[in-house]
Amino acid sequence: MRYDDSDRESKNVEDRRGQRGGGFRFPGGGDGPGIQIPIGGRGGMSFTTLLILGAIMLFFGINPLEVLLGGGQGFPDIQLPQQTEAPRRHAERNPYDIPGLPGSKQEAPQQEAPQRTGQQATDEMKVFISRVLADTEDVWHRVFESVGRTYKEPQLVLFSGGTQTACGVGMSAMGPFYCPLDQKVYVDLAFYDELKRRFNAPGDFAQAYVIAHEVGHHVQTLLGISDQVQRAKARVSERDGNRIQVMMELQADCLAGVWANLNDQLKSRLEDGDIDEALNAASQIGDDMIQRRTQGRIVPDAFTHGTSAQRQAWFKRGFETGQMKACDTFNADEL
Repeated sequence: MRYDDSDRESKNVEDRRGQRGGGFRFPGGGDGPGIQIPIGGRGGMSFTTLLILGAIMLFFGINPLEVLLGGGQGFPDIQLPQQTEAPRRHAERNPYDIPGLPGSKQEAPQQEAPQRTGQQATDEMKVFISRVLADTEDVWHRVFESVGRTYKEPQLVLFSGGTQTACGVGMSAMGPFYCPLDQKVYVDLAFYDELKRRFNAPGDFAQAYVIAHEVGHHVQTLLGISDQVQRAKARVSERDGNRIQVMMELQADCLAGVWANLNDQLKSRLEDGDIDEALNAASQIGDDMIQRRTQGRIVPDAFTHGTSAQRQAWFKRGFETGQMKACDTFNADEL
């Protein structure tokens, strides 16, 4: 991606790294007895620690796959919700039918990012994430304004190990995730090292795709999709609820693709190979790929994010069209 020192960094980044996240209490806790694991510190959790946590989760009946990658967990999808907060002239508008940005791609002079000396890799990553978040703000403000709506910017919280959220205690093992109750994206930067080494998904745009996906969940929340999806999931079986969850996640992938298209129109951010990095990341974190890697077999009924092929296809659809109406996973003939 093309960034330089003149590019804006979002003011909506809260850095909690180094703060202690308290303890995590598994179900059966509350005010009563439970297992409390101290979390926090500086370096995130090692792979060995993640395996231990996964074993404890399984002991208590929690599927670690459901929290491995996070992102809108517990807030799946439903039929197309009706828009209730839009101005009267948009009362009949399908909430997915928000147009992309008009105009042709702007040509910007290509500049090589200057070398940063004397800064730690994590600090460079914070700057990069802040710029990506700023780009999501600029694009989604324009898209929402085009139909008379207001985009409320989410906050992005950087943490190490674990941190308190309105959705409970967030852990590094969950990967980046979005909490709709406080409308914040949570990221432990150690995840990006895991994305590169363990999931074989390197590249700056792979990292940007992860942020864009979580911001996609925020867009779903602002459009009222998340609330209706949560109610729908509560009325169905676990198997059907998982399918609804998959629709929700694939739509967030599609919205990430829409953002990539519109952001490049506005700011000419993309370089050769960037989209391939996103598609590779989408493939590496598909449910089938993760299940094969972690348990040696594939259980489709347990999918909560979609297969590698599905995640790639929906990101690509969003990127190629640049239109939100292309992201209606809930009424698609097939996922």
